[in-house]
Amino acid sequence: MFSVNTSLIRYWEKEFDVLKPVKNKKGNRLFTAEDLENLKLIFHLVKERGFTLQGAKDKLKENKTGVSDAIAIRESLEKMKAFLLELKREM
Repeated sequence: MFSVNTSLIRYWEKEFDVLKPVKNKKGNRLFTAEDLENLKLIFHLVKERGFTLQGAKDKLKENKTGVSDAIAIRESLEKMKAFLLELKREM
């Protein structure tokens, strides 16, 4: 989903308190929808915007909804761009 190594996800799990996947008897991590949303926020801040881990933690604590809104806007714009490019190609 994020095209990163599983070790990075495990590391983020240790660093960010908002990630709390449940482990089954085998030890496999089972992420909830909330965990996936938090992973998306962390990925956006660290990998796309270049925040340090501490900076990402601080940003999530101060304005988590603002980060979520920014991601939603970006995804909407990417969909619109893809639609417009497809429309241009068909013309």
